Amino acid sequence: MNAVPTTLPVAILAGGLATRLRPLTERVPKLLLEVAGEPFFSHQIRLLRAAGLRRLILCLGHLGELIVERYGDGRNWDVEIEYVFDGPKLLGTGGALIQALPKLGHVFYVLYGDSYLPIDYQAVGRAFLASSQLGLMTVFENRERYDSSNVWFENGKIRSYDKHEKLPQMQHIDYGLGMFRTAAFASFPAQEAVDLAAVQKSLVTRGELMGYEVFQRFYEIGSPAGLAELDQLLKVSAAPGSA
Repeated sequence: MNAVPTTLPVAILAGGLATRLRPLTERVPKLLLEVAGEPFFSHQIRLLRAAGLRRLILCLGHLGELIVERYGDGRNWDVEIEYVFDGPKLLGTGGALIQALPKLGHVFYVLYGDSYLPIDYQAVGRAFLASSQLGLMTVFENRERYDSSNVWFENGKIRSYDKHEKLPQMQHIDYGLGMFRTAAFASFPAQEAVDLAAVQKSLVTRGELMGYEVFQRFYEIGSPAGLAELDQLLKVSAAPGSA
């Protein structure tokens, strides 16, 4: 394969209803919530652009037209943005990706629309491109610190992944950045609601989900506490004289 990480698109999953953040998200989509004085998506774009990733495919649903209105084709941000909408029926995280496959090509990154992940995206991409696996999940040794741990990661391999059934060996967590080859979705229906976790679990069962351990903690705006924490972190990092 001739692909290199910087040529790969990033699918950003941002079509959910963000019920945990209501009433903030009743009229504002999560990507446009203010963090350190500007929309969260502006921070996410900078992080991806700094990593050399400039082709973004946004999977949208609830209030997504407001994001299109604000960011357009991305040229003002030195990135290329395309949009794929769920339509009248919410398709879930996996279903949204399946609908976006024509724009994503054979290999792509997947990032949750509420995740702020300060890691080496290119190193993740190189590891996946060098493998023959159908999927990759970044994992972090969480030990219940920042959210509920949901991954049994042992000797460099994902042994189990489940967001609902807890095993005592689950000390890691799905970090929020994944990679896939199109074939990972071949057995799932189009235009139907599919959870990305179901796709990932099926890959674990078949030994086709690669684990990539990262060591920098994640940040998220999916909860009020996470939103407040990232707001404070970015305000401090943007302050004059900060390191």
